[in-house]
Amino acid sequence: MPTRSLGLTRDNARVRMISGLRLGAWAGLLAVLAGCVSQPPVPPQATPTPVARPVVKAPPPTPPKPHLRIIGQGKASYYASRLHGRRTASGERLNNTDLTGAHRELPFGSRVRVTNLANQRSVVVRINDRGPHGGGRIIDVSRKAAEQIGMLRSGTARVQLTLEQP
Repeated sequence: MPTRSLGLTRDNARVRMISGLRLGAWAGLLAVLAGCVSQPPVPPQATPTPVARPVVKAPPPTPPKPHLRIIGQGKASYYASRLHGRRTASGERLNNTDLTGAHRELPFGSRVRVTNLANQRSVVVRINDRGPHGGGRIIDVSRKAAEQIGMLRSGTARVQLTLEQP
């Protein structure tokens, strides 16, 4: 009987190579299949349910109070009706039914509160003319403004002027 050497024979090496290839193929197939396996589903996170809160409405905006600045006190008069329709220093026509007035220095468009000191009635007039031109007066007002502060009968009144700035 021939003695066998402990080395590998050709057939033996082929068998080992084939079985190694089979083992590698099985390992590769298992790796591919392991990637296809889906993981167990993750339970969804519980979202907090929104709590209904009462709707709080903001208070309505209040109009800003005008800044007041007292200009002075003195005598006021009103325009004669014969001046109705004539041009004022600002270029517009005098309308005795509007709340307008004449002042020597205030810019056109200024709003002035005229307060009758005898009865505390007041009106806001828009300055659209220059004047008054004599008699120690500080302002001329339209006929409608004179009616509202109660100076039609006397023709003049002691008044206080307050500049209204928005």
